[in-house]
Amino acid sequence: MIKEIKKWAYDKKFYGEAEKRRGVGEKMKRSMDLSGKKAVVFGIASDKSIGWSIAKTLNDNGCKLAIGYQERAGDYVKELAKELDNPILEVCDMMDDDLIKKFFEKVEKEFGKYDILVHSVAFAKKQFLQGKFYEVDRKGYNTSQEVSAYSLAALIKASHHLLNDNASVIAMTYLGSVMAVENYNVMGVCKAALESSVRYLAFDLGDRGIRVNGISAGPISTLAASGISGFDEMLEHAEEKAALKRNISQEDVANLALFLCSDLAKNITGQIIYVDAGYSANGM
Repeated sequence: MIKEIKKWAYDKKFYGEAEKRRGVGEKMKRSMDLSGKKAVVFGIASDKSIGWSIAKTLNDNGCKLAIGYQERAGDYVKELAKELDNPILEVCDMMDDDLIKKFFEKVEKEFGKYDILVHSVAFAKKQFLQGKFYEVDRKGYNTSQEVSAYSLAALIKASHHLLNDNASVIAMTYLGSVMAVENYNVMGVCKAALESSVRYLAFDLGDRGIRVNGISAGPISTLAASGISGFDEMLEHAEEKAALKRNISQEDVANLALFLCSDLAKNITGQIIYVDAGYSANGM
């Protein structure tokens, strides 16, 4: 699997010259001081993952990191982690409460409490990211919901006692949660549930000053996105219809996450914030 990920990461089909000119993947200059802050990040699968870009940006701005990863991506995540400042690394599966518990036991032992939770996790079988939504079977639907939406509440349930007051929780979502996007299917329904979870969790944790927000990113060439049928056409359409006439990068999402993790966003919670070059504002 590692060889497949590496091959994908350098395929020009998914990493074009335009992205290279924008500096995607380059070390970000420090723009906010998060020294002393501790972040827990889930959802890194490759160096093109949104979760990786956020983790790297937080790291480069002084934040200490703990990373939960799937066992099958372990070798690749460990290699990427060499670019970070001695992060905690531990296997964690969103469908296994025991592994989630063990992960946070390690966080508590090595970190104590923490300040930032990044949920960049989603899953659906490729066969359910094409064709008709009604063709998704019950098991496929339930698995996708459990991993993509319920997991946010599960992570907070397992670690709310470790979250510092005034902490920041961020989840990744997409426009397919509120509009029907061809082939997004079950994932759109999962993202709708995730966005609703963001609002309820914001009220659950608000009395401690803990903020919970979602970032709705425009389409980005990631390993997960490559499983969506017709994704190349989605990218072209987004660039054509966006107000800024361009696509976004992982770094754009990471910059917004950095802001939401800072004290500058201390009164922003329960929100879904779009970073999509203005695509979602287009009524056509």
